[in-house]
This record gives sequence, C-alpha cells and structure tokens, in this order.
Amino acid sequence: MSLLVEFLDAQLMIGGVPILWREIVGNVFGLAAAIGGMRRVVWAWPVGIVGNLTLLTVFLGGVFHTPQDVDLYGQAGRQVMFLAVGVYGWWRWSQSRRASAALPGGSVAGAVAVHPHWATGRQRAGLVIGMVTGTLVFGWIFAQLGSWGPWADAWIFTGSILATYGMARGWTEFWLLWIGVDIVGVPLLLKAGYYPSAALYLVYGAFVIWGFLVWWRVDLAARADVAGPAGQRREQLPVG
Repeated sequence: MSLLVEFLDAQLMIGGVPILWREIVGNVFGLAAAIGGMRRVVWAWPVGIVGNLTLLTVFLGGVFHTPQDVDLYGQAGRQVMFLAVGVYGWWRWSQSRRASAALPGGSVAGAVAVHPHWATGRQRAGLVIGMVTGTLVFGWIFAQLGSWGPWADAWIFTGSILATYGMARGWTEFWLLWIGVDIVGVPLLLKAGYYPSAALYLVYGAFVIWGFLVWWRVDLAARADVAGPAGQRREQLPVG
C-alpha cells in the first residue's frame, strides 16, 4: 500500500511547475497503446487500459489532490469509457486475429488483429450524428457538474469514445476523429495546467497523421490484392 501511495504522490518540478509522475506514466502507456494500434496488435488494448486507470486518478484533481486541483469530468469520464470500449476492442481484435490465423497458410505469429477499411456512408453518418449529439448532451452534463471547460471537455470525451470504437471496428476514419480531439485537447489541457498531457496531445497530432496514412496504405494494398492484376476478384479476408 505504501508503494501505491508513494506512486500517487510522486512529483517532479519542471520550470518551477509540479508535475505528477503518474500523469507522465499514464500518457506513456497511452502512446504505447497508440503505437500498438497502428501496428494492429492485440496488446495495444491491455496497455491502453493500464494508462486509462492511471490517468483517471490524474484528471480527478480535486478528488486525488493533484497539483492542479481541477476536476475535468470529461477527461476522467472518458478513461472509464475507455475501459469498457477497451475490453470490447481487446475481444474483437483477438477474435479477428484468430480468424486470420485460421485461414489457409495463416499462423498466429503472423496474423494481424484487424484489417483496416473505410466505414460505410451510413456508419460515417452515425459518427457525425454521435459527435454532435454527444458533445451537446455531455457538454450540458459536465456544465451541471461544474467541470472545468465543459464544452471542450465534452467534444474531447465524445470524440475519444467514437475514435476508440472506430479503432475496434477497424475503420480508417478513427484516426481523423483523433485529429479533431487533439485540436481541442491541446489548448484545453494547457489552460488547465496539465502540461504532460498537452505535450502528448501534440505528439499524438503528428502520430495520428502517420497512423492514418499507414492504415490507408494497408487498405489500398488489400483492395489491389482483392482485385488482382487482371481485374479478377480474389477471396477477400474478413475485416475487423
């Protein structure tokens, strides 16, 4: 128990500003999960869950008495939602990986957990409606709870959940949702004093563009392989 308390209380000073080690650790786990997501490996999900649990204690600053002493209910709430969606994504990618390994010539070692593909028009419309509705509903809820920056927090909360769900489904668009989250997240976290998280959002901004291009290229290559050199269709792999 003493080790846990020491970890929760551990700080370092950067430019005279106190920074929690658990904020740094949680964000490192988050970045590792993002890298795993780009590489389409199952371990991305449990690693992300560890980061979510750690960051939950960070963004409830008033509860856990962080140096900022600010409660960002949207940021904290999305960590809880990440846990639920993370379990779903972990299960879905594990199922997809086993299905890929079962194909002729496949193996568990070489199988990927998901096959990137674009969402359908109906699914994209659902993402847009979900983003608008979620921002309005959660913005009002967070304002009633007294959250700091409720509307920006609601945008980040909603976009993060939809992006994580899109990642679980293998939709290439989930990277674009993360870009929208980062654009709002950086100034919000800077103003709230969560500097390591704001810095990581900047890193994410460049990383998600890279990840988007990687998934897009994988999807294009898969489509070219399905069509074949003579325009003849081959059997398509099941998508995640």
